Amino acid sequence: MRVGAFVLAAQFPGQGQGEALYRAVRCAEVAERSGLDDVWLAEHHFVPYGVCPSAVTLAALLLGRTERIGIGTAVSVLPTQHPVALGEQAALLHLTSGGRFTLGVGRGGPWVDLEVFGAGLAAYERGFPEALDLLLRWLREPRVGAAGERYAFREVAVVPRPAQALAPPDAPDAELPGPGVLVACTSPASVRLAAARGLPMLLGMHCADDEKAEMVALWRTAAREAGRGGDEIAAARHVSAGVVQIADDRRDAVETLTKAMPGWLRQGLGAHVTVDGRVRAMRDPVAYTEKLCALHPVGTPRQCADKLAATAERTGITTHALLVEGSGDLAATEENVRRLGGDVTPQLG
Repeated sequence: MRVGAFVLAAQFPGQGQGEALYRAVRCAEVAERSGLDDVWLAEHHFVPYGVCPSAVTLAALLLGRTERIGIGTAVSVLPTQHPVALGEQAALLHLTSGGRFTLGVGRGGPWVDLEVFGAGLAAYERGFPEALDLLLRWLREPRVGAAGERYAFREVAVVPRPAQALAPPDAPDAELPGPGVLVACTSPASVRLAAARGLPMLLGMHCADDEKAEMVALWRTAAREAGRGGDEIAAARHVSAGVVQIADDRRDAVETLTKAMPGWLRQGLGAHVTVDGRVRAMRDPVAYTEKLCALHPVGTPRQCADKLAATAERTGITTHALLVEGSGDLAATEENVRRLGGDVTPQLG
């Protein structure tokens, strides 16, 4: 089982943006020292829900500050970025980190981001498959050209090639597989899209275990229908996003989150603006916080370990990305990360 920290660089009420980013960096540093396997970085624009606008940029910083831990994006929003530019960045991080980088991508939402970056609503509504396929070709082929609806250009060389390892002198022809790619999936259509390409899924923290199990089953069926082999299907490392808060008494852990998270959710989610004026109903912040506390490892170390094990058993997913900053407090977040690595993961075997 792999257990990692999910970091949004969340700006809680009364906090500055620099404070949120500093806490995000500290999360990664403490996560490595505490023995966690991964740090997953979110990306948002123009909202205090998360103040990191470029997950790959923050990933580059954290890869430079760490030595062992895996760093991944959860996710880089593909419709607002050029797939080739993102592919170049992913290749660079993959090669210079010795393979510690994972690129998670997603469709995002119908937000004003599409207007600001000139992508347009079509990039969100129908352009994701084209962008994803171009990104995958860039990460897998030596030369790439495009003749699609949105992207069209003459063939060019892929530099640096993701599969070109930093070879040691005694093995000049050594190759390092390209960076892992996963897709955030929130609907049957996105599950089928990921499955057809053999890409593992990132499943959101709003989903219960039974919903995640259904999506994994659909992915496997769609992958088989697309001609994917049994070994490839069995090896897919899907990622389950969740929330974690550890205390010596579950009531204390729940209280920590129910005091802090609703204000952050109300401020952060309420700041989203749609590109076309469509109305988007916001989740009730208190009810959503209570739901997350019920779904995920919130409680004593033993209770948290049992919850993670139960999720793995019910869904088949053994890679976890857990939101660690739900308290909104730097010291409490660092302690939460330390306890996740020191008190919870050793109980998982």
